[in-house]
Amino acid sequence: MRIGLDGYPLSEIKTGVGHYTYELSRHLATLAEEYGDEYLLVSPRPFEQSAIAGIHTPETTNRLRLIEQRTNFLTSRWWGIGLPRFLRKEKLEIFHGTNHQIPLVGACPSVVTIHDLSLLLHPGWHERRAVRRGRLFLPRIAHRASLIITPTESVRREVVGHLGVAAENVVCVHEAPRECFYPATEKEATEARVRLGVEKDFVLCVATLEPRKNLARLLTAFVELLRATNAKPQLVLVGRKGWLVADLMRRIDDFGSRLRWLGYVADADLRALYSSCKLFVYPSLYEGFGLPPLEAMSCGAPVVASRIASIAEVTGNAARLVAPTDTDALAHALIDLWGDRAARDELSSRGLQRASEFTWKRTAELTRAIYVRAIGETQRG
Repeated sequence: MRIGLDGYPLSEIKTGVGHYTYELSRHLATLAEEYGDEYLLVSPRPFEQSAIAGIHTPETTNRLRLIEQRTNFLTSRWWGIGLPRFLRKEKLEIFHGTNHQIPLVGACPSVVTIHDLSLLLHPGWHERRAVRRGRLFLPRIAHRASLIITPTESVRREVVGHLGVAAENVVCVHEAPRECFYPATEKEATEARVRLGVEKDFVLCVATLEPRKNLARLLTAFVELLRATNAKPQLVLVGRKGWLVADLMRRIDDFGSRLRWLGYVADADLRALYSSCKLFVYPSLYEGFGLPPLEAMSCGAPVVASRIASIAEVTGNAARLVAPTDTDALAHALIDLWGDRAARDELSSRGLQRASEFTWKRTAELTRAIYVRAIGETQRG
């Protein structure tokens, strides 16, 4: 098969969807020799070099092409004109939109990954322009796609229920922690912490600073932890500044030395932080999958996370789950686990086991099977 993949998410520093696009592309390409496939990862904007570093290996180079497609005044309307022209010119058999978008005019069968329905279900957490675009295009895209992929069964149910798509046309394919996340040595962790200005005893949270990550409640719960212990731990936030967070930023600025906001950090440093935090906390109000808890588990971190459908599905019995709107429950979980080494060790052991059950190789195999099904159903239709 000749398969097109949306490279747009790799035109900037990777966050969640960028990591998904990167790992899926790379692992599909490792399967390509066996099946005789060719993958074209295409973007109308230049790829961000750090976002694609390492995507080519000896196993993938001949099967995965990165194409920066130049556009003109006409084809700069990428989804409506530029991309359909590219797909016809390259005679691709299927296109996979890895981030909610596909061409709305026919060029070849298409598969789309819908990571979540936050724009539709929780519009107040997003900028108005993004909400308007989501309301206009998501239903049309869902009905235009040959098949839809969701990262969890909970999102699959939402897509079927809210977008009116036939249940048999929506398939759950779990994502996985990246292979770079595994327990760091004490020496590696200490060197990274010293360089980053992170103290030995700390609570870690990894999330883009945006309303749905529920960080304001985390700050309040962390204050209760500080009051309850003589150790005076540090709260370390990793993640880029997002949107609608002016009040949160003021609280961060006023917090003092007990809070360290690092912004975006390299994977090696993130691995060191995951591996050496006393607790990893992820209080998000809504997620499609929630990779950070699984990444933290793969490094041996004991995890406290929100009791919401997607995170419960992914973490199983390997995390302490609390209601995301219950600040007292979050504070009590942090306080209890901070003082209970045996409970933290038990969560760490369960987390390592749970994280090992998810692999990108499996994700790629299931995704390719969806391509085959979509092409077959289109031909029969």
